[in-house]
Amino acid sequence: MVRHFENPYEDYKAGEVNIESSSICRQIDQHVKTILTRLPPLHRHVDGGLYVGVGGVAYMFYHLAKNPLLSANKKHYVEKGIEYIKPALETTTGDKTSFLLGDAGTYAVATVLLKEKGDAEYKNTLSKYQALYRTFLNPSMLKCGSDEFFVGRAGYLAAALWLTRELQAPVFTKEELFALCDVIVESGRMYSDQHSSPSPLMYHYYNTEYLGAAHGIAAILQMLLSVPGYLESNRVAAVDIKNTVTYLAKLQTPEGNWPCCMEEISHADHKLVHWCHGAPGMVYLMAKAFLVMKDRLYLDACIKAADLVWEKGLLRKGPGICHGVAGNGYVFLLLYRLTGDVKYLYRAKVFGEFMSSELFLKEARVPDNPQTLYEGTAGAVCYLSDLLVPEKAEFPFQDVFS
Repeated sequence: MVRHFENPYEDYKAGEVNIESSSICRQIDQHVKTILTRLPPLHRHVDGGLYVGVGGVAYMFYHLAKNPLLSANKKHYVEKGIEYIKPALETTTGDKTSFLLGDAGTYAVATVLLKEKGDAEYKNTLSKYQALYRTFLNPSMLKCGSDEFFVGRAGYLAAALWLTRELQAPVFTKEELFALCDVIVESGRMYSDQHSSPSPLMYHYYNTEYLGAAHGIAAILQMLLSVPGYLESNRVAAVDIKNTVTYLAKLQTPEGNWPCCMEEISHADHKLVHWCHGAPGMVYLMAKAFLVMKDRLYLDACIKAADLVWEKGLLRKGPGICHGVAGNGYVFLLLYRLTGDVKYLYRAKVFGEFMSSELFLKEARVPDNPQTLYEGTAGAVCYLSDLLVPEKAEFPFQDVFS
């Protein structure tokens, strides 16, 4: 099965890259109208959390509201975001603790939207997010694996870092964040020892040792590297983290990809070029590692990954950010911010254009959840919005620069 379209574009040659803002704004407006019609903010659309539920659309509206070039619509976007997070808030119980699929994500997005509106109720939703903290400190909180991004500690930590930045106030004390990191590191050590892993830290999700950003070690390590001061506070953990990142960097294939999981290391071909599995998600860890540890090995891994995404990243699975064209386009926006090389802005631009091409609209598969944040057009809207301000662009909850 061919997973991607052949890239029809010539690569960047020379000269300026002009982002056609009026065309992008028209695409955004068109997608938003479709989302409002086909995925209204109803209780029956709550399941799936930020990933494929209405909570993710609420995040999209917040993302649009924060874009300075779309400020004329800011009030409207905030109001719509609150409309979309409301049914999710009304169904929270505090028991579904996960970030992308459960209550933690709902509370986080509700908090920033309410704060943006000037509604003091944001303090209540923030308190509910914070109240989940002790659950995540439990080393074995989930039998399926307690550390990954969707349901585990890495996602909860990502939300804490994001909330701290958006609210411009700490959500937890430094000591509380470090304690969460310590649990993650110890969990990875224990699992690695018990399973004789070649990596100092290793994790599982439903007994599979995933490497990618969705359920794997990449996002876990990225969040550990993102907590300010943690590596300095725990030197022993810092050694294990650095050695694990280096181990992963050396698993990159000559083509530029990574295996989906440890069980596939010996396979000759690694076909998935997605944020969730493969180079487009691993690149965030490598970029963060380069920024923190200044080792050229990690930057070279990013550049190699970006070249692979240029070649094989126009996915047939749709426009989404998890396993679609927008998610792969974000690799170029990341590399543009990381290197300043306008070649990556050009590549990001043409990936955006491809999503409205006749070929893509005719032949790309329709995702299971076509209007959602991670699988569908809500994620594509975030990407198009970021094309307008590439110097501030970031994949949702994966910022490596703060």
